[in-house]
Amino acid sequence: MTIELVLLAASVVLGIVHIIIVSHLQSRQRGYWWTASSREHSVAPLTGIAGRAERALRNHLEIFPFFSAAILAVTVTNTHSWLTVWGAHFYFWGRILYAILYMADLPLARSLVWNIPTTGILMIVAGLFLK
Repeated sequence: MTIELVLLAASVVLGIVHIIIVSHLQSRQRGYWWTASSREHSVAPLTGIAGRAERALRNHLEIFPFFSAAILAVTVTNTHSWLTVWGAHFYFWGRILYAILYMADLPLARSLVWNIPTTGILMIVAGLFLK
């Protein structure tokens, strides 16, 4: 298995861990009865770390399909290169750092770090064409 696919699988695990963290933070704020309910009633937005974790998760879910598509395109076309390997690393480690900074409420740093995984995706796509 290529390192790009390993980092794709690790990113899937990262997403699942993020969902679990957000779920527990939600439950702490809204109560476990709410978590067990059908969630049909309107609730106030999450606040504090729970709200930041939820927004970071939403961002992960928005950008993850682009990363997945890029990695699968590299794999199908067998266009692995230093760009695709480094791009996959930039994405994975950048997403971890982004989530930590978001939950720690460091907005400027978080916004700057958002560029790391995005650059990683662009590196992977560039690797498709520069082989």
